[in-house]
Amino acid sequence: MYACRKPVARYVITLRGFVSRTFKSATMSSEGYSSSELDSMPDRIAETFSGMNLLVTGGTGFMGKVLVEKLLRKVPDIGKIMLLVRPKKGKNPKQRLEEMLNDALFEKLRGLRGGTAPLIEKIQIIDGDVSAPDLAISDADRQIITDEVHMVIHAAATIRFDEELKKAVLLNVRGTKLVLELAKKCKNLKLFIHISTAYCHLHEKLLEERPYPPPADPHKIIDAVEWMDEETIATITPKLLSKLPNSYAFTKALGEALAVEAMEHIPLMILRPSIVIPIWQEPVPGWTDNINGPTGLLIGAGKGVIRTMYCKSNSYADYLPVDVFINGIMICAWNYIKNGQTSTNVVNFTSSAEIKVTWLEMIDAGRAIVMNRVPLNGVVWYPGGSMKHSRFYHNICALFFHWIPAILIDTLLFCLGYKPVLMRVHRRISKGFDVFEYYTNNQWDFKSDIAQSLRKSLNPRERRDYKVDAIGLDILKYFEDCIRAARIFILKEYDDTLPAARRHMKVMWFVDIATRFLFWALIFYWISGWISTFYSFLTTSSEITHQAIVE
Repeated sequence: MYACRKPVARYVITLRGFVSRTFKSATMSSEGYSSSELDSMPDRIAETFSGMNLLVTGGTGFMGKVLVEKLLRKVPDIGKIMLLVRPKKGKNPKQRLEEMLNDALFEKLRGLRGGTAPLIEKIQIIDGDVSAPDLAISDADRQIITDEVHMVIHAAATIRFDEELKKAVLLNVRGTKLVLELAKKCKNLKLFIHISTAYCHLHEKLLEERPYPPPADPHKIIDAVEWMDEETIATITPKLLSKLPNSYAFTKALGEALAVEAMEHIPLMILRPSIVIPIWQEPVPGWTDNINGPTGLLIGAGKGVIRTMYCKSNSYADYLPVDVFINGIMICAWNYIKNGQTSTNVVNFTSSAEIKVTWLEMIDAGRAIVMNRVPLNGVVWYPGGSMKHSRFYHNICALFFHWIPAILIDTLLFCLGYKPVLMRVHRRISKGFDVFEYYTNNQWDFKSDIAQSLRKSLNPRERRDYKVDAIGLDILKYFEDCIRAARIFILKEYDDTLPAARRHMKVMWFVDIATRFLFWALIFYWISGWISTFYSFLTTSSEITHQAIVE
């Protein structure tokens, strides 16, 4: 899986530790039942997906991978999972699928099924591109979809908040329209699930489980971006976005509006997760394949690179572990197919009603973990810094603790013959903060009554296997799992490097203390010198004045 054999061995050993810790609790009782009693209860959710053919867009993305793994693990007799996959970074769809199935996320499943071959048999690749005209699907594949698909899960989207508007519209809006049109032609369609976001109607401080008017006509926006060039679109983007902070919120709201229109023609549900973050429980705690959201923040702070952040420290973020949301998708599908259309087919999946974690608590927890238990390799400086309520104060601190050190260190690296990196890193951090600060300095609340009621309709086994709430989430343990997983799967820093990382952290602590002492000593020396000079000036002036008066 990796280029050299030694990292592979370390990866396998570490992953087995992760998996053993995860499934160790499988023999423990739940709600007063033994594991054998729970296993004897029906799994109505898995039964619903049994024999069903699914079309999944975005199946090779973060959320899509977890969905595919869960479906294959919990529903071994599922029909076909058709993944719409495009070539990317020189790899064709087949190569991308093989790479995905060899990921650490599928380690448990590969063990259960005896390798990747049985998994590939359950997956059918559909060559296509959601952002392309007509989805770039061949006539033969289109016929297979319309004849055989029972359910469509549309999760493909660009999640870059600062994406160019044209690209965002073509993927998030026109792509949604094209997938909906394809679904309307499916002869055996039982349900279309559109994955939206709880952060697409930001003018609503309380987001209810109902449709909202879109910020513009999605059809007109599609028509406009198809013929306009990028320069023209960039010029009118601020006017189109109006009060919305970025193209992501704008285009997701438009895509949701198209899904609402389609409810009149096909069975459809809109699911709105909040900020989707790494796995909480299964199959690998803390697993993620990206550094978006809190993972990147914890890594940056843990490396000692991020030392200031403009944020309301007492406000809280609504995060949802990805495995909880995937469970929610499967439960909603079961409930809809079992009971048919409900009073509302818009469901919010959020966690803030059950557990509130402020930005300050998150940063403090992460800092304690990386300083004491799970330090990262190559720490640039001892983790520290703070959140700032003043943008001016934040900018001053960023200058002295981000930009100036980056310039000095990059200059030293250049002189030593190494490639400068810190300025590039801080440019990315600064760009991310520009987008992120809108969310960290505002507050929203969400209704999630439907998700809570769905949980009550589950039997004890289903509540164990498809946990759909954040009750029982140990924040400290969860963040530690996230950092450990990020070390292994993102940074490729394996557990046998922890002792050296701890020693390095102690050295950086000493360097930090010594630097602080030297800094304040210099400040004291400078102030003392200034006071001494000023005192000498006053004394001399007094003597001259006195002499002038005497004369």
